[in-house]
Order: sequence, then C-alpha cells, then structure tokens
Amino acid sequence: MDILVAGGHGQVALRLLKLLAADGHTARGLIRKPEQAEDLRAVGAVPVIGDLENDPSLSAYVEGADAVVFAAGAGPGSGPARKRTVDLGGAVKLADAAMDQKVNRYVMVSSIGAQDPASSGAMRPYLEAKAEADAYVVASGLDYTIVRPGHLTDDPGTGLVTVSRTLGNRGPIPRDDVAAVLAACLTTPATIGVTFELFAGETPIAEALRF
Repeated sequence: MDILVAGGHGQVALRLLKLLAADGHTARGLIRKPEQAEDLRAVGAVPVIGDLENDPSLSAYVEGADAVVFAAGAGPGSGPARKRTVDLGGAVKLADAAMDQKVNRYVMVSSIGAQDPASSGAMRPYLEAKAEADAYVVASGLDYTIVRPGHLTDDPGTGLVTVSRTLGNRGPIPRDDVAAVLAACLTTPATIGVTFELFAGETPIAEALRF
C-alpha cells in the first residue's frame, strides 16, 4: 500500500514508517521541516514536505495514497491555540483530503482521556481537541480506526498489549508497540469502525485486534 503518515517526524510516526517500509509498503511521512527529511529516509520512508497546520488543503499530499495515518501533535510545550490548529485542525484537514481523494482508510492516533476531557485538569485543551477530532473522523464516513494509547514510554516493545473498547482506563504503553499496532490496524479489516484504548499487556497484537 501507499500510506501517508501526518506528523511523520514524531517518535511514534518514525517507528511506524520504519515498520511499514520494512513490510514493503510505500511509507510517506508528511513533515514541515526539510531538515527532517534525512531522518525519514534513514528508516526507509519517503519524506513529503508540507505544512499540516497552515496549508489550506492536504489533498495534494494524500493523492495516490491507499490509507492515511494521523500521528501529528502540537507537543507538550504548545498552548491551547495550537492544540486547536494541529491536533484538531490537522486531523480535520487530513480527513477532508482523504474524502476529496477517495482514500477511505484513516487511522487516528488519539489519547486516553479523550472520552471525558472535562475531568482532566491541565490536559483539558489537548483532550478536547482530540475528542473533537475523533468525532469528526467518526462522522466523516471514512473507514476509521481510532487508537487511544496510554502513557507513552521508550521501553522496548514486547508485541504484547491490552486493548479495551471500554474507555476510561489508565496505563503505560511503549511507543514501539503503539507503532506496531498502528501498522497492524492498516491490514486488519476488523479494526475498521473501532475506537479502542491501548496499553502494555500480555496478548499478542494480532490476537488483541480480533474484534
């Protein structure tokens, strides 16, 4: 497949692009800074230079793709305004571009807590943006999967996870395993139309995704 990953220089995204390229897919990463391109090439990915936040449309980047993944984020140092323009606005633009280009498959990296932003204190602006983005994608008619990982760690991946469609849980998950689950979702039709939380666990990924 040809897969476009928005936020292509992120820690999860780079891991995902590496896995996709290793599996023989055309793994394209949408990045804003040309100086990040070499990091993508180093993992076998194709850098695509574009501004998720400020470009009026992402259709030119999505063209030719079989699936898109939203793995972008304004980052912990950003204020509420950029949460709206990146975490929400970017996800909406990607969905609109996918619909425009007839690319039906959309995998979203969301967050635990997005089902109840009001109870999250300082994280509320971020989780509100994530919740609204998720709702937009669900309502879009695209073949979506929404993955809500727990607290991200740099521990080595194990390939063993816990997946829950009952929302409101807490727990850690290695970035390696998040990337592996995203890659698996793209080739697992059973994940279409599903929103789930993701944590470290004891179930092999392929088995955990048998919804």
